Amino acid sequence: MTEQQTQSQALLDRRKNIVANGVGVFNTATVKHAKGAIITDVDGRELIDFAGGIGVVNAGHCPEPVVEAIREQAGKYLHTSFNVVTYEPYIKLCEDLAEILPHGEKTKAMLISTGAEAVENAIKIARQATKRPAILCFSEAYHGRTLMTMSLTSKVNYKFSCGPFAPEVYRIPFPNFYKDHGSQEMDEFVVTELNRLRESAHNLVDINSVAAIIIEPIQGEGGFNPTPQKYLEGLRSFCDEHGVLLIMDEIQSGFCRTGHWASWQHYNVQPDISTYAKSLGSGLPIAAVLGKAEIMDAAGFGTIGGTYIGSPVCCAAALATIQYMKDQNLNERAIHIGKVVTERMGKLQKEFSEIGDVRGIGAMIGIEFVKNNDPGKPNTELCDKIVKGCAEEGLILISAGTFKNVIRILSPLVITDEQLNKGLDILEYQIRKNS
Repeated sequence: MTEQQTQSQALLDRRKNIVANGVGVFNTATVKHAKGAIITDVDGRELIDFAGGIGVVNAGHCPEPVVEAIREQAGKYLHTSFNVVTYEPYIKLCEDLAEILPHGEKTKAMLISTGAEAVENAIKIARQATKRPAILCFSEAYHGRTLMTMSLTSKVNYKFSCGPFAPEVYRIPFPNFYKDHGSQEMDEFVVTELNRLRESAHNLVDINSVAAIIIEPIQGEGGFNPTPQKYLEGLRSFCDEHGVLLIMDEIQSGFCRTGHWASWQHYNVQPDISTYAKSLGSGLPIAAVLGKAEIMDAAGFGTIGGTYIGSPVCCAAALATIQYMKDQNLNERAIHIGKVVTERMGKLQKEFSEIGDVRGIGAMIGIEFVKNNDPGKPNTELCDKIVKGCAEEGLILISAGTFKNVIRILSPLVITDEQLNKGLDILEYQIRKNS
């Protein structure tokens, strides 16, 4: 390699020397600047971004209206803490969120900085609203890496030597149709899984002590697994029957990724509380909890929030992001991108038994790699080879799933058709080369 070509490696070497090893390296790309769906690395090489900062830049890298809103707000004030001095951008953002994500007759919202904080606060609100301690969650779920959210998260690899974990957290199997349906058709499978849910009230935890059930309608880190429609409907009915609140974690699936502001709108099943982050702020750290007003107001004074609850700069970025998404019709764009990806990958699936499943909603698409077309035999090695091969060819990808055998497509929704198809060409070549 020439000196020019080694700048990325030099930066990675510096990272290894100074950054704690526990900070993950999901892809070895570097960045000097980024725009739209293209990242330019420190060697000047242009890379197509199919990772989107783990689903954070649905509106693309550095959308001009968002950058300008950040500049303008930064010149006014950077921080007062909303607990101490009230500012308009926080209130306006809550109003806008309630308009596009209504929860019942009246919606209320709160802002924080990260997805994990959103989930933590949602759990606290649910417990105070119900006066119950227990939380029910699912296998393959990912909700964050704080104590409570790590307790809710399923994947053991993220939790080595981190216990003891938060008490009163109970887990049931996620209704993963691809992996677990056996010979059952969808309707029969859903009946089986809903029966399993009902049985949990007898063999897992007293349902009268359960404050909430938390679910990702489309699992993110777990492998881009969509909840079956009738299961989510049945889960809603189960919660209503037992006075349990239903929390939906939309942190990765929100803000146009599925062709809706939230994936629960695709299902037409409304949560009591929902959580958002990632693409809400186009890269700036901001998150939100929304819910029915009477539930949100059940939290005692001062029991939710923190010092950095909705930074004014981040609020400005989020307001501009939402408007930009509307102006660019990114919900419609997500549907188009999803069709292009699923059609191309669906054709490949017919050729290669290693592609076990191509699934998702809108532009939230997962491609699962297995051995001998067997859902029970994840092909982690093949997935890793494809991700690394794509990186060498200029395509940034990341994997997902319990065994990291699922490639997830999270390209910015502003990606052009030319860029999208070029990226898919690279992905297809690596699948053919390595399968």
